[in-house]
Amino acid sequence: MAYKAISDYGLIGDMHSAALVGLDGSIDWACMPRFDSPSIFGAILDEHIGGHFQIVPVGTYESTQRYLPDSNVLETTFVTSTGRVSLTDFMPTSPTRSADHVPHEIHRIVSCEEGKMDLKCIFQPRFDYARAATHLELFPHGVLASNASETLVLSTNVPMTVVGDTAESQFPLERGDVATFIAAYGRATPVAVGLGRSAYRLEHTKEMWERIVEELDYQGMWRDEVVRSFLVLHLLMYAPTGAIVAAPTTSLPENIGGERNWDYRYCWLRDSAFTLGVLYRIGDLHDARHFLNWLISMSAEHVDSGQIQVLYGITADSTLEETTLDHLEGYRGSKPVRIGNGAAHQLQLDVFGEVILSINTYMRHGGYISSEIWSIVNDFAETTCASWHLPDRSIWEVRGHERHFTYSKAMCWAALDQAIEIGTATGHKTELARWRRVANEIKAEVLTRGWSETKQAFVQSYDSDVMDASSLILTWTGLLPPDDPRIQSTLARTIEELGQGPFVHRYKVEEADDGLKGEEGALTMLSFWLIGALMTDGQVQKAKELFEEMLGYANHLGLFSEMIDPLTKEELGNFPQAFSHIGLIHTARNLSWALSNKGQGL
Repeated sequence: MAYKAISDYGLIGDMHSAALVGLDGSIDWACMPRFDSPSIFGAILDEHIGGHFQIVPVGTYESTQRYLPDSNVLETTFVTSTGRVSLTDFMPTSPTRSADHVPHEIHRIVSCEEGKMDLKCIFQPRFDYARAATHLELFPHGVLASNASETLVLSTNVPMTVVGDTAESQFPLERGDVATFIAAYGRATPVAVGLGRSAYRLEHTKEMWERIVEELDYQGMWRDEVVRSFLVLHLLMYAPTGAIVAAPTTSLPENIGGERNWDYRYCWLRDSAFTLGVLYRIGDLHDARHFLNWLISMSAEHVDSGQIQVLYGITADSTLEETTLDHLEGYRGSKPVRIGNGAAHQLQLDVFGEVILSINTYMRHGGYISSEIWSIVNDFAETTCASWHLPDRSIWEVRGHERHFTYSKAMCWAALDQAIEIGTATGHKTELARWRRVANEIKAEVLTRGWSETKQAFVQSYDSDVMDASSLILTWTGLLPPDDPRIQSTLARTIEELGQGPFVHRYKVEEADDGLKGEEGALTMLSFWLIGALMTDGQVQKAKELFEEMLGYANHLGLFSEMIDPLTKEELGNFPQAFSHIGLIHTARNLSWALSNKGQGL
């Protein structure tokens, strides 16, 4: 099989793990039983040995995909000269989305809706990122795939044959016929598909997703896009703990053939803090609180030990050590393929501000600041006071040398400013005067050393002239008002140097010394930050035009990856990306408010 475009995939999941399903009916990425488990199907990272699970017509066909309304159930429709067939893919969920147990199954229901069609199934699991040998054994109701420590059972009502390490079948369907395939992780033997109760589980799973959408408090413009992004964020939640992964994939490249390939199957405090803020703004109190409880437990443990991290695994025992899988060629030859993420051990001072900002949003929307939550705010504020003067690697997690990033310092100021607001509102006033003195010191330094007279803009790091698009949200922190000439000048310079229409690059890689080689795409999230900056600058109609243009660059299902190539419009990086969909929801909400003359949003 050949590599498909990253945008050719849809995502299914059960809030424990997820799988990518291509327009050609092939599951080319799936990790079970958890997001951070080794892949079972990994053809997206190596078309030759990665493994896949495909159901597709024999011969020439056309295909389309859609999600069933208000759900994460994916339907792929195949049309040939002889008929039309639908393939419904889903992973059964638990009755309550915070439950620890789900079946860890992928259900694939093939229904012939018109005429007749010959189809084929290729079942080719490859355990442990294709490092472990896979043994296939044929049973009356399907196939057992196993290695020394794992099993994956395929139950089906279609006769299969086993040739080496691949199970295959070719089968005809006529109108009204249904073929069912159930891939179940950790089972011992295939069972009759009726026992898998696919129809029942499908209805149950649809209802669960529909209930989540019913909780969404959003009546603004672009509701369909907001609902889809809202559902994407839920596909990235690990239900047992409340952690939110940045993306369900690893090592999809930021530049084809390049080395900027990272494992995003972990929970970044920064990304999750932004997610928390969005969830509270649109009424999802259940999942926001679930994540906040996770944040409290993880932060309390690491603050006490003095080892605050910028990212965590989805559970306390997750492995974060970064290694490379040299036996995999990488997506379209993009090496190395990495698992784990060394950024966990970086110093990134901005995360304190982002977390406290999200907690303040929680408070403003009626959330109760318990003693545990206040402890997080207090500890993060104290850590900020002790550490703000240090160089770090900031929001972009550069692999080059540490430096004094303007964005990090501004977020340190925001951490203290917002902690003071929370403390004032809740009666915790003991340290507020000291925090204000430190905040004033940080602000004075940012306004002096973070500003470039040459560029007439706030720049990436102190005493440099390198532009950085993170400056787009300086005004959102409250550091300076949007009508301040320095903010307006920074916006203009950022667009001039880093913008390409609606697309925005983080920085010029040839100037920024980020410790890596090669180019990268434009970060999708930054397009939404740009649109937000234009709104705060009063350019609401221009913001609307760019927003609607950006919506056109989502894939056929409304999904965004981490980056987009401004020239080819190809989606790049891990997919789909939480940060991108957070930006879409937040921007749609604020822009709706601005256009309805109710203000700029919250």
